[in-house]
Amino acid sequence: MDTHLGVPTGTPSRRLVLGSAAAVAVTALSAPTATAHDNAHDSGHGHHHGRLPARIDLPTGTQPEGITSSPDGTFYVGSVADGRVVTGSLRGGPVRTLLPPAAGRSLRGLFHVRRTGLVWAVGSVGAVGHVWALHARTGAVVGDVVVPGAGFLNDLVVTRDAVWVTDSSVDRLTVVRLDRHGRPARTAPRFVPLGGEWPSSPPNSFNANGIRVLPHGPILLNHSRVGGLWQVDARTGTARRIPVAGGPPITSGDGLELVGHTSYNVRGSGPQDVSVVRLRCDDGRVRGRHVATLTDPTLDVPSTATASLGALWVVNARFGIPDPATAPFAITRLGRV
Repeated sequence: MDTHLGVPTGTPSRRLVLGSAAAVAVTALSAPTATAHDNAHDSGHGHHHGRLPARIDLPTGTQPEGITSSPDGTFYVGSVADGRVVTGSLRGGPVRTLLPPAAGRSLRGLFHVRRTGLVWAVGSVGAVGHVWALHARTGAVVGDVVVPGAGFLNDLVVTRDAVWVTDSSVDRLTVVRLDRHGRPARTAPRFVPLGGEWPSSPPNSFNANGIRVLPHGPILLNHSRVGGLWQVDARTGTARRIPVAGGPPITSGDGLELVGHTSYNVRGSGPQDVSVVRLRCDDGRVRGRHVATLTDPTLDVPSTATASLGALWVVNARFGIPDPATAPFAITRLGRV
């Protein structure tokens, strides 16, 4: 996932690194309201038990990008380099491989759904875009949806009825319908073109990135090229830029996390920062207020974040380092959420 807007000068974009490395509904869908506790961010207000580690080391050469977590503090991290998924506890302890590597596979955004016990992932095999559903305990692939015409599938959010996916190279949202068991329905993906105030994308640019669903229905996006937060009508794709008062401008970003009405935008205002914005809706128009900037000296080009056990946990993707295949990687714990 990449959150927010354009990447600041001197910070490699995920598009560049990966390219070289490898509320209303859509017709027949209900409004995209996220199920309570589907993803770890829903448990962000809970109290943790015991002392939490400041850092969780990942296997050497993981080259992580996306992260998600369950309410009990189990995390899942995907690799952009070899498509593996590793898992462990945010309380500490061993990290194991849940989904083995596969030639040509690259994973970006991840999303855990407690109701079904699935971890969803978006990415690609070669140039072909995919949306996968994995069993959260065994890693078994229980769904694999090919997305026609995909450019760079980046992030996703799962509602009771559908999976909504951003494509950073194509100005549209991909919608994968779910059956009553919460698995991919036997229908082709649908597409919702992004319009309204959404900036049109020049060729080979990097645009829509993080995605979440606001409690009252609209979809929340960020934009990696021009910045800002955006509300999107799920039926029409009409986008409005969300005005944000106070704090530094949101000028770049990668992962997007949401706890209630508070958004956490990785690299929103700086290469090692997470911009925290409180959102509210007035007569259908979403507005924001900057409330904090989170950072830590150990952050090294963070990519995505998950809220769990009362804290925000950020993947250090370390994009642009000379030898990522032999480099160390980690998750950093930031302040309470």
